[in-house]
Amino acid sequence: MRRVLITGGAGFIGSHLADRLIADGHEVVALDNLSTGHPRNIAHLLGNPRFQFIQYNVTDYIYVDGPLDVIFHLASLPSPVDYLRLPIQTLKVGALGTHKALGLARVKKATFLLASTSEVYGDPAVHPQPESYWGNVNPVGPRGVYDESKRFAEAMTMAYHRYHDVATRICRIFNTYGPRMRADDGRVVTNFIAQALRGEPLTVYDDGKRTRSFCYVSDLVEGLLRLVASQEVEPVNLGNPREMTVLEFAQTVKALTGAAAPITYVTPNDERTKDDPQTRRPDISKARRLLGWEPQVSLEDGLRQTIAYFRVLLGYPVASASSGSAQG
Repeated sequence: MRRVLITGGAGFIGSHLADRLIADGHEVVALDNLSTGHPRNIAHLLGNPRFQFIQYNVTDYIYVDGPLDVIFHLASLPSPVDYLRLPIQTLKVGALGTHKALGLARVKKATFLLASTSEVYGDPAVHPQPESYWGNVNPVGPRGVYDESKRFAEAMTMAYHRYHDVATRICRIFNTYGPRMRADDGRVVTNFIAQALRGEPLTVYDDGKRTRSFCYVSDLVEGLLRLVASQEVEPVNLGNPREMTVLEFAQTVKALTGAAAPITYVTPNDERTKDDPQTRRPDISKARRLLGWEPQVSLEDGLRQTIAYFRVLLGYPVASASSGSAQG
């Protein structure tokens, strides 16, 4: 049996990872300051003797009693709603938070996995995006606080591996969705589902031709576990290579929810879409080759489970208006 720490353990991905680890017989310590995570995501685990929750800010000195075999560093502010509202905190989590978590891994002699992001590729000039691509990021744009926080975190992780011989892994996560996403997190999945369930028009930004690739959360968790068990130190993409336009995605959500409201086009007059990637599709040939991994859950099946979760969360139907949000 292994003891695992998950920073951001009460978040969307972190809580699903905790579920899987507990189911596989491991002991889990979840650390989260609940700035974007929520207690309901881990409420079902609180009575489990192999699960411990610590409410704590990862940017402070981290002390965890007892041995740790693996640290999954998932703490982050990945939603445009959050990193535009809390830009300095976003940078601190990527820089100080990663530094503190790596320091703990060094002391505990634990394997460290950094949850990085496809946003390190920025608005890509190479398509699809392989791990060898260095990206096209605007460091002084509004998205730069998130993009550069992850790029710095990758550099810090590699420095700890090279200088302190810490066993490290880097996962570049592409758009991931599933139950336990926040309804107000500002991302295209939650925005469209909430609008559809509320009977509101699905608002597509600009012409809807930006592309995204959506990976269901259980597939991502499987990839994380395979990566941390591997010997691969360089970054690995984890995402679904099925690419579609935002308009096509809206049409899929509309069909699966049975929404009668139309799809409408809007042009945001703020920073939500500044430097927004026009295309996004992972090259997962490395994950296939090294990890034997590729997504198994179809978009339609994954969306059905996600929609069912949001029906309960929102108390369908909900009459209150939804707020606009960034589509990434």
